[in-house]
Amino acid sequence: MHHPVPTIRPEAAGAPPSGIVEVSNYGRGRPGLIPLWVGEGDLPTPSFIMDAAASALAAGETFYTWQRGIPELRDAISRYMCRLYDKPLGPERFFVTIGGMQAIQIAVRIAAGNGDEVLIPSPAWPNFVGAAVVAGAKPVEVPLALTSDQGNGRRSLDVDALAAAVTPRSRAIMINSPANPTGWTATREELVAVLALARKHGLWIIADEIYGRFVFDGSARAPSFHDVMDEDDRIFFVQTFSKNWAMTGWRLGWLEAPPALGETIESLVQYSSSGVAAFLQRAGVAALDGGEDFVRQQIERAERGRAIVCEGLAATGRVRFPMPEGAFYLFFSVDGVTDTRALAMRFIDEAVVGLAPGTAFGRGAENHLRLCFLRKAEDLQEATRRLAEVIRRS
Repeated sequence: MHHPVPTIRPEAAGAPPSGIVEVSNYGRGRPGLIPLWVGEGDLPTPSFIMDAAASALAAGETFYTWQRGIPELRDAISRYMCRLYDKPLGPERFFVTIGGMQAIQIAVRIAAGNGDEVLIPSPAWPNFVGAAVVAGAKPVEVPLALTSDQGNGRRSLDVDALAAAVTPRSRAIMINSPANPTGWTATREELVAVLALARKHGLWIIADEIYGRFVFDGSARAPSFHDVMDEDDRIFFVQTFSKNWAMTGWRLGWLEAPPALGETIESLVQYSSSGVAAFLQRAGVAALDGGEDFVRQQIERAERGRAIVCEGLAATGRVRFPMPEGAFYLFFSVDGVTDTRALAMRFIDEAVVGLAPGTAFGRGAENHLRLCFLRKAEDLQEATRRLAEVIRRS
């Protein structure tokens, strides 16, 4: 029976389907499958974080709560951010959200709307494009530069291309560093150049710095707009508990914004989610105040994982990639392969390993695949062995 599609708003109809979801739906439930397709590790949330949520539930914290977040969590975020960035960042700057995704949606909604343009360095996590589209804005993808024609150099921000993409309709620039899916990590100089461009044209910057702790050069964190900004710069920062503390399923994050926008953000939370469950927020306090050892463990696992997959796949002689400088993904191409969606399906069928196809990540990503290496070494060694076998045969 044919069901006609009812007339709906173009913003809703234009929401792009996720290429990552398509592949994971295809492979989910395969016996023995090693899932490296989504952006999460294989460790469950540490028990001390779960205990904080359970205690809050047992104490009856099940009522409506502060739209901006409970004061205890906003204070804990402030303490954490002051430590990490070595500057005063008061709790009035922080707003608790349902994961980083709600933080992105609120930021986009404030910065851009119907007919406006949002500049996005690409390849990029598909949710950036999706957030712009569902807000009625037009995403403008600006490809990252690659400093080597062999595919093994360094990705960098093409600031001239970014500047050339600015039009009278531009309202915001989304900068994700360290980046999903590429591992590109902006230098301080690149951030200074983006900030100068934003100031010149009166643009917002939406800075997704959720992988800021995952860097592999010995630094405590990646360069941040916090290092180069003035207090009155128009910057939103997106953060999440998902990656550092293995809390992807909790859907807990925060938006950092100029305090003058507090009432606006409070209203946007009220009219979307009406706040984050208080017992989840108690878990956030525990993570921030007691989670440093676990974060260090996560970073060490990612660094070991990076070495395993990079060495193992490079040994095939057919895999090309710039070494990921941050985050926990390898974004690679295979010589002679252009249909990475088909190759991702083949990897599921023949290697029983799940990867995300580059087709999910926009301009400049089509010939690539993304592999998440935040897993135990044994899984990654086995996955790399299986993938290499299929690559040698293809």
